[in-house]
Amino acid sequence: MVKTMKNICLFTIFLCVSIVSIAFAQSTDLSRIFGNSPVRIEEENNVNPSAVSVARLHYSGGGDWYWGSSAIPNFLKYVRDNSNFPVDTIENTVQIKENNLFRYPFLFATGHGIIKFSADEQERLRNYLDNGGFLFVNDSYGMDKNLRNEIAALFPERELVELPFDHNIYHSYYDFPNGPPKIHEHDNKPPQGYAIIIDGRVALYYLYESDIGDGWEDPAVHNDPPEKREAALKMGMNILVYALTN
Repeated sequence: MVKTMKNICLFTIFLCVSIVSIAFAQSTDLSRIFGNSPVRIEEENNVNPSAVSVARLHYSGGGDWYWGSSAIPNFLKYVRDNSNFPVDTIENTVQIKENNLFRYPFLFATGHGIIKFSADEQERLRNYLDNGGFLFVNDSYGMDKNLRNEIAALFPERELVELPFDHNIYHSYYDFPNGPPKIHEHDNKPPQGYAIIIDGRVALYYLYESDIGDGWEDPAVHNDPPEKREAALKMGMNILVYALTN
């Protein structure tokens, strides 16, 4: 009975993901206006158009947006192996002003140091987030002060708020009753998850002093114990499921 109920839940999530992915990529208000086209031609690469697809955000400012080359492929393989919905396990990279930005309902940004959005990028990123897009920012270390300034400029009318531990993002697939997991020790601070909320939906999620991105990487990169890597991958699953079903 338990297995049957879990399969029903997974199938429901798959339907939601498929609908969101297709609608987001093909929306008249978005794709036609911005002339979007998929980053790859599906017919040539046999990519399922309804597959879960994540893009790494290539941001400006000089920060190492490319940090952790094994992180996204490992994470997507984990999603594939622990759910029954299709997943595109190839890492995609996109810049805010590229035509195919709206092809991806989920953006991942990480790194150290400076992240910067130009006025044009602010306008387009706001449009993306206002219309159902989701941005997850993982502070690998050193992004906090600069990033908060950029978020304030991006949404001057909205407050970056810390999410309570009972928020659905911590319970959408796995349970994290104490909030985000602590993967790497940086400044002896507790992990915190912050958000920009639009119409009751988390559109931008910022994870501070947790660094689950490093936990997604190959074991030999940071020598994290298996339980830490598992927690990081599970938290990533929660974020992705929340983003694609809300």
